[in-house]
Order: sequence, then structure tokens, then C-alpha cells
Amino acid sequence: MKYLYYPGCSLKSSGKSYEESLLAVLRKLNVPIEEINDWNCCGATNYMSINEKNAISLIARNFALAEQQDKGAHIIAPCSACYMGLLKTQNYLDNEPGLKESVNENLKKANLVIENKAVVRHPLDVFINDIGLNAISDTVNEPLKGLKVASYYGCQLVRPFSTFDDARDPHTMDDIAKALGAEPVDWSLKTRCCGGSMTSTVAQIGLRLNYLLLKEAKMRGANVIITSCPLCQFNLECFQDKISKKFGEDVRIPVMYFTQLMGIAFGIYEKTLGLHRTLSPVLNVA
Repeated sequence: MKYLYYPGCSLKSSGKSYEESLLAVLRKLNVPIEEINDWNCCGATNYMSINEKNAISLIARNFALAEQQDKGAHIIAPCSACYMGLLKTQNYLDNEPGLKESVNENLKKANLVIENKAVVRHPLDVFINDIGLNAISDTVNEPLKGLKVASYYGCQLVRPFSTFDDARDPHTMDDIAKALGAEPVDWSLKTRCCGGSMTSTVAQIGLRLNYLLLKEAKMRGANVIITSCPLCQFNLECFQDKISKKFGEDVRIPVMYFTQLMGIAFGIYEKTLGLHRTLSPVLNVA
């Protein structure tokens, strides 16, 4: 199977270590992947809130580009917001009468067309259902025995679309952590919102939401939090000192992408995984 990679804006900037670790892990597992040529921003929630039809057309442009490269390719979208945006657009195109024809009218202006044959996938879906836990376990060179991991899925990955995991109690990251030799911790906040942009716009709310997540993970005995969302990773990691000071409690804990944890277990060089880019002391995990 051929996979086309849709990085989205975050993985080329603030979430660069997610891209680095994802591609490194896929190489280690001998999974071929090719970036979509000339991809454009998915708009996250902004496009849809301004003009839904134009938003769908802009997002669908990526499908048209993917189909040009490989008509039946599966698109891997690592960022939770990108994944949700692309999946939502595909869902609309599949189910709204006349929408695909209307979108194609817009795309014709750029000499593009969609047949809607591209399939949107998340890396967790691919790791679990295509590559398999056995292959992941067989690639482990440095088992993470004794490491307790809190898997944080956030609010967008499995809702409103739960195509590969349970919407209320997702487990794919936990399953991967087990395959790496680590111990997933059981906690109820794994899909609770981190506040998104509220950490900088309505700080008193955003900081508290992240405080509750960090506190609960530590209370459950976690040594590290793993996630698949660049904004979640940013919020949970970058404000730890401020949160600890504000609430008078040390809630500092390493926060990394699940692909970085995989890379550590696979024995991949730390800079290849982008571990040098983090603010929390994730190297102690290795």
C-alpha cells in the first residue's frame, strides 16, 4: 500500500519533532511514504467557521493533489486538527448531494478535480491496523520496562469521527506503549480538552484545564505523557512552570509525541527524533 503524507502547518513549524519522529519510525519499519506535492493548509477550525463551502473546496484541493500522485493512495494526516478537518471534508463529500460537483467547479479554476478516492488515515490507525503490534514489538531494541505512560488523545482525534478507535475510551496509544514494553496508566482524562488556544487568549481557563490534566497524570503515577496533537503537546509542555507557580503545585512531567516514544524504544538517535527540541526533560525517559 502507498501512503501519501499530509504534514499540515504544525509539523513544518512548532510540531517539527512530530514530523521528524514519525518519518524516522516509518523508515525503521520499512513503510514507504511520500509527501503530497504543493499541499495547502487545512484551516483547522477557522476555514469552516468563515465559509463552509469554500473551506471544503480548499481542503479538497489536497485530495485532488493526492489523487494526481496516486489515485488510490491513503493520506496520512498526523495532526489531530488536520485529520479531523480532512475526515470531515471527506464525509461531507461522500454524503452531501451535489457538493462534490460544486467543489469541483471551484477546483476547475486551478485545473484540478477530485474523484473522492483518497482515504484519510491517522498514523495510529496505520500503526495498529496495517503495520501491526507484532511488527512494532519486533522492532524494539530498548524495551521501556518500568516506564509508566499516560496516553493523551485530546478532544479531536476520535470525536466526532471514531473510525479506528473508541470515542469514549480510546486505546491505540496504550496498545503501542505496551508493545514497546511500557505500562499504560488508566486515567479518565485521556480525551478531555486541553483548552486549545485558550492558554494564550483566556489564560485563566486554559491554564487550569492543563493543570488538571498534568496533575491527574502525575497522580496516576505516570512518568511521561504521550500525545498525537501538536497543540496538545504545546499546551501541556510549554506552560508547566507557569502552571506550577500559579497553582502552587509541581506538575512538571515530560510530554512527547507517541512517535518519539516509539523511536526511543527502537533505538533511534535522539536528535533524529527531535528530542532536543523539547522543553521538558524527555531525555531522562530514554
